[in-house]
Amino acid sequence: MTTAVPTAKSLVSTFAAELTSRRDPAKAPAMAAYMRDQFEFLGVASPGQADAYRATMAGLPRRLPEDLVTATAEELWRRPEREHQYVGCRLVNRHAATPAATAAFLPVVEGLIRRKPWWDTVDILATHTVGDLVRRHPELRPAMDAWLAGDDLWLTRAALLHMNRWKAETDQAWLFAACRRRADHTDFFIRKAIGWALREHSKTDAAAVVAFVEEHRNELSGLSRREALVWLERRRQRAGNIPLAN
Repeated sequence: MTTAVPTAKSLVSTFAAELTSRRDPAKAPAMAAYMRDQFEFLGVASPGQADAYRATMAGLPRRLPEDLVTATAEELWRRPEREHQYVGCRLVNRHAATPAATAAFLPVVEGLIRRKPWWDTVDILATHTVGDLVRRHPELRPAMDAWLAGDDLWLTRAALLHMNRWKAETDQAWLFAACRRRADHTDFFIRKAIGWALREHSKTDAAAVVAFVEEHRNELSGLSRREALVWLERRRQRAGNIPLAN
């Protein structure tokens, strides 16, 4: 049975209560250390986070009002423990996957990416929420150009990764141009993102990715080249073929 739409305050309170009921303080130090001690943790591992999310959302409508999702996510980002942002990512991703998500939701997501940024939240928002929004609203494509060209590391990474789940719908020309444009970036997270984006596209068009990496091998970092070809190499190795050069 579907219940009435809650307020943001009650939704956040329920998320917090469900997470707290599953906390394990013994796990918190290791979880914080894995994130370089940048965030506090309750000690709720991924399965517990999923359970807390499901318990909170049980009975609620599939499509929640966008202003409710926005207010809830922004409040979850204010909470000190990182698990609140993780369930917030689940909520935001769920909304973006529905036709109820408008183009106006992208600036909200940009704000979330900019706050408490690290790969754990940025990557899931980029590959799900941002990807879904841009695919459904092509008028948002210029925003990806701006993110790519800007000086915010995490927005640049999000732009590079936003088509990771598009498969055959990937705009190959844009992706290759984006990788070349930021190929000289010295940061690990950008170089890794270039390789990851190319690797995902190699599962759709292997020949094009191999040709791109070879043609631009002097522009791409060694990390980007290795990441781009690692999936193809493993597949070839399993088949008993000679590994690809990188």
